[in-house]
Amino acid sequence: MTRRVLVTGGAGFFGSFIVERLKASGTGEVIVPRSRDYDLVDGAAVRRLYADARPHLVIHLAATVGGIGANQRHPGEFFYKNLMMGAQMMEEGRRHGVEKFVAVGTVCSYPKHTFVPFSEDDLWNGYPEETNAPYGLAKKMLIVQSQAYREEYGFNAINLLPTNLYGPRDNFDLETSHVIPALIRKCLEAKRAHAPTVTCWGTGKPSRDFLYVEDAAEAVLLAAERHTDSAPVNLGSGSEISMRDLAGVVVEERLEGGQVLVQRGRRPLASDGPNPALGRERLSPRHDRTGTTPPCA
Repeated sequence: MTRRVLVTGGAGFFGSFIVERLKASGTGEVIVPRSRDYDLVDGAAVRRLYADARPHLVIHLAATVGGIGANQRHPGEFFYKNLMMGAQMMEEGRRHGVEKFVAVGTVCSYPKHTFVPFSEDDLWNGYPEETNAPYGLAKKMLIVQSQAYREEYGFNAINLLPTNLYGPRDNFDLETSHVIPALIRKCLEAKRAHAPTVTCWGTGKPSRDFLYVEDAAEAVLLAAERHTDSAPVNLGSGSEISMRDLAGVVVEERLEGGQVLVQRGRRPLASDGPNPALGRERLSPRHDRTGTTPPCA
């Protein structure tokens, strides 16, 4: 029997690397639904997807996402779409008897104010950073759902919380991208304009953990193979960097002789919140621990 793996969001930035690794491993048939064919916010479309794909394993990555600006403009949309996609994908997976459901969440689910360092056990100790809260809370409900389904139905669902990802195929739109692609875009535009500086808004003080996308993909597949508990697991690099230092690294690489000009006001590259260190010792592709994972950037 051919093993079938359904990867929602498999055509996106993160998902494309997971799909590549699955195909390279000879796992079996890898199904990547497209939004034009299956609107995962619509229950009927989700049921049709399961009937068509008949998967053994589901990796749910699909999400409505964006940077700080997009989160501020569309909090209701981000909450509703992510909540409905996750809840319906898991429910129909249970109804169709999938062997395992891998829910990929977000570190935006973590509290804004917390003690440092903290582990996955601190996930419920406060409200998320307000800008990302609707998105983060919608994704957080996957943890509740998977734990409830395991308890009542014996459904094998796991929850992974990757930190801020970066790498090839990222989104470089300044309005919707995250911090690293935004900085690269700013540097390229400055280089074309022969500008000596790159302006970054905010204080430059917040620090973040970043994980290379191919390492994150490896971690997801490792968890899909080995992890069998609904308790959430963080996926991080094990190090952190301030926004000012990060900007300096990108400028040095992409704008020779350029300088970073940090100004307060307008929309910052990352929110000024605590930078909690996470890490229950469970899974990591390159390390023996999950490392540090801050709020979204």
